[in-house]
Amino acid sequence: MAKDTVGIVGYGLYIPETVMTAADVAEATEGQWTSEAVEQKLGFKKKPVPGDNDGTQEMGVRAAQDCLERTGVDPMEIDLLLCIGEEYKEYPLTTSGIYIQEKIGAKNAWSIDIQQRCNTTVAALKMAKDMILADEEVNTVMIVGGYRNGDFIDYKDPAVSFMFNLGAGGGALIVKRNHDRNLVLGTHIITDGSLARDAGVLYGGTEHPIEKLDDAELAKVRENGNLSLRVFEPEHMKDRLNEVSMPNWFACIDKALAKSGYKKEDLGFCNVLHFKYSMYQYMLSQLGLTEDQSVYLDEYGHIGQIDQFIAIHEGVEQGKLNDGTLMVIIAAGIGYVWGATIVKWGPADA
Repeated sequence: MAKDTVGIVGYGLYIPETVMTAADVAEATEGQWTSEAVEQKLGFKKKPVPGDNDGTQEMGVRAAQDCLERTGVDPMEIDLLLCIGEEYKEYPLTTSGIYIQEKIGAKNAWSIDIQQRCNTTVAALKMAKDMILADEEVNTVMIVGGYRNGDFIDYKDPAVSFMFNLGAGGGALIVKRNHDRNLVLGTHIITDGSLARDAGVLYGGTEHPIEKLDDAELAKVRENGNLSLRVFEPEHMKDRLNEVSMPNWFACIDKALAKSGYKKEDLGFCNVLHFKYSMYQYMLSQLGLTEDQSVYLDEYGHIGQIDQFIAIHEGVEQGKLNDGTLMVIIAAGIGYVWGATIVKWGPADA
């Protein structure tokens, strides 16, 4: 009997129409940054930001609906919904995947929310494949979610300038047993718990609940909203990432390739989240790829784990991701986590 495979049927997107330009970001920093510096150093010209009704869960619903329309998949075919939407959503403690399942009519599915910050899509692809191969009742999986963590950014805080690119949007993928296109191959993920508390949102959890803030802190929250995504240990985070980040990323790529039966020289497309342009150029050079074999998301900024969906979309639209191309999907997230998944794009026999 032939070994089962798992392939990507298609994708969906939801990108808000409201945007914040590099000039808008510079203005929000109150003179700390210029628009030229935002574009050149941080690497984005504009980014989508939430408009009215662009909640995390609702953006996931819209991306899921777009995915169903693009692929023609009946929502009743979906057996499992893995929700990659962020924790920041319309109502805390509501379950996003189950909400999305209901809104799109996936009555035969069961759903679960998963979290690994900006690496969640990579983790979800591995989970979807593994669950399909392990459970004969799971044949079709939707990976879906929304993201708007940019709401937490205080542009007057220079310590979080590397997150000024955070935007908003939603993405969805459908993967299926023995689908004969876009095969999901090997994945490798590394996590480093020494960075687990180096960055996060200060207010709203059990350590600093809103109701226990002193008058000065409460006044600041009332004035600025919840702009409390902070780097709690800036020196440790900087030093540790300088030491391990790139080595861990390349280790994930090498091991994912080895699990897939390929080598670095076989790669034809790099699907990578948004970060500063100089790092992007360095990564491509180390992989032996050119900018014609990747998409730099300077028109989107960084929409967390939704970046991977956008890179697939733009890669196809720009003619960079073609049948027969070996794609590596690369991500990293606060926590800290690094991951890579290999996908053979196009027909399985291409």
